[in-house]
Amino acid sequence: MRAHPPPATPASPATPPGIRAGLRPLLAAGFVTAFGAHAIAATLGTYATDRHASLVELGMLLALYDGAEVLLKPAFGALADRIGPRPVLLGGLLAFAAASAGYVAAGHPDALAATRLAQGAAAAAFSPAASALVARLSLDRQHGRWFGSYGAWKGLGYTLGPLLGGALVTLGGFPLLYATLAGLALAVGGWAAATVPAAPPVPRARETLLGLARRLRQPSFVQPTVALAAATAALSVGVGFLPVRGATAGLSPLATGAAVSLLAASAALVQPRAGRAYDTGRLPGPLGTAAGLTLAAAGFAIAALLPGPVALSIAAVTIGVGTGIVTPLGFAALAAAPPGRLGQTMGAAEVGRELGDAGGPLLVGAIAAPAGIGLGLLSLATGLLGAAAWAATRRPATRS
Repeated sequence: MRAHPPPATPASPATPPGIRAGLRPLLAAGFVTAFGAHAIAATLGTYATDRHASLVELGMLLALYDGAEVLLKPAFGALADRIGPRPVLLGGLLAFAAASAGYVAAGHPDALAATRLAQGAAAAAFSPAASALVARLSLDRQHGRWFGSYGAWKGLGYTLGPLLGGALVTLGGFPLLYATLAGLALAVGGWAAATVPAAPPVPRARETLLGLARRLRQPSFVQPTVALAAATAALSVGVGFLPVRGATAGLSPLATGAAVSLLAASAALVQPRAGRAYDTGRLPGPLGTAAGLTLAAAGFAIAALLPGPVALSIAAVTIGVGTGIVTPLGFAALAAAPPGRLGQTMGAAEVGRELGDAGGPLLVGAIAAPAGIGLGLLSLATGLLGAAAWAATRRPATRS
């Protein structure tokens, strides 16, 4: 009697080699936007010190990149739906390279503000276009895997940005850093032009502003976007406030820096694995998202209540694992949007992430200033638990 073959797993279809080759430069594009943002942000303190700039000026320089992204991502996402995401991706990468090269050509430090604003505008174009292309090109049963890889490469950019950015500025000043960014964006743009297949716009019905507002209020968009914003807030607070928590407990900068590295590494390593588990059905989206947010909340509770070096390391890993689970699941849920609205959906969701990135530290800082860092971290943990409870009520997306 012939044995029956084992049943195919939900994620068994392999990504065709041509599509796989086209997806890889999209991961590199995610690295570019993250590396560019953090490599410059981490070195702006040197710029401000050398020029005796005020903290207000430093704050404005830090905000220009993110501010441009928040304002322009929905518009560029909608443009990607109208003309196709590939030209928006390529145009954004070329604009990022041109803005970076423009600073080198200007040869004057005063060009830094205009350059950072232009880079943020360019990133606002190619970032949602890249995520829309990941959703368009990857198989339905492999959205989790590819968004996990996309998030991991962005996480690598966030991790390496401060280190390599500082090294480049030390060796050759800001011109060397910006020249490197220009070359990186040009290389990724050329790679994408050669390998990313055409993704022409999908026919769609006209949509009024009222219809758009109604669609963006649906739980299928709001819940994964809130989860992504909460996870981004957790990452931002972890990177910014875990060192503060460690310092108040008498830990050295080396120990607190190691904790932040553990957080970033954990998040980067977990994302592809969480995405694959989602694709195979072993990690349901709503429950997985709730579990990830709960883990992040537990990490902040540990940091707030047990500030020793071992506990801080455990907290960092727990936060990193939790946010690493949430990110690919959130994007995979958003990828179920109508194909003709993917750019708009991803652009709007990216705004939610940017708001979480800024809002998390503001919340913790506002509470920690009068009440102490421990209570500030516990307040974020409470918010994450609330987001987890809401995420658990979401109905799983229908997957063909």
